[in-house]
Amino acid sequence: MVDFNSKDIPVSVQASLLDLNRTSLYYKPRMPSEEDLIIKAAIDKVYTKHPEFGYRRITIWLRRNEGILINHKATLLHMQQMGIQAMYPRPNLSKPNPANKVYPYLLEGLNIKEPDHVWSIDITYIPIKKSFLYLVAIIDWFSRYVIEWMVDDTLEIGFVLETCQNALQCGAPRIMNSDQGSHFTSPRYTELFINTGAKISMDHRGRAFDNIFIERFWRTLKYENVYPNMYETPKEARSAIGEYIRYYNNDRPHQSLRYKTPKEVYVGK
Repeated sequence: MVDFNSKDIPVSVQASLLDLNRTSLYYKPRMPSEEDLIIKAAIDKVYTKHPEFGYRRITIWLRRNEGILINHKATLLHMQQMGIQAMYPRPNLSKPNPANKVYPYLLEGLNIKEPDHVWSIDITYIPIKKSFLYLVAIIDWFSRYVIEWMVDDTLEIGFVLETCQNALQCGAPRIMNSDQGSHFTSPRYTELFINTGAKISMDHRGRAFDNIFIERFWRTLKYENVYPNMYETPKEARSAIGEYIRYYNNDRPHQSLRYKTPKEVYVGK
């Protein structure tokens, strides 16, 4: 919690310690309209099912299948606000910070035989009735076990770093995989894992399913839990998502794991 009245610690220092953008402390965002939330929820469903779709194809899908009259510029704006983009190369539309290193993809053809060989991290958009949230999760590729997760109402890097720090209290991977998003090219993120001896891997910009297991987890979570319930409040969403992840880890058998649960396979390491 930032104390604006503190005489001992300046607001800028408090923001830095909490990994917050100082300008965001003073900005009070306009609450999205009901129409905006409906459109964003529809975009999220299409994108979850077809992460290879760009904003033009999503626009066509919304018009043809959802009866939403929207142009491609509006769809693109919504997707930017949601923090999502199509998983294919875009000519000069999104350039990583040149000061941040982009690492090669290390998982192609890799034989993953045990837990903690490869972890993956990603962020997804979570629609709720009167707002929206962001969920970050770290998953173990071999067992599909969700090692750590966190929900926040902004895309500030702080909740990503905290999730990583919590996960590293449980162990460390040999390879940490992510996309090339600005959070994951930040040295504040990469150094957390490099300092444990892990190698950093990043998805190709033209490959839709380099991070396939966490993409499948998002789809499972949303179609089994988020979409059927459409939670009223952030508190309700956090609680329910946490309950679902506990079920997913501990009780839900996976066919690809010979009907064992992720926890059985992960703890069996």
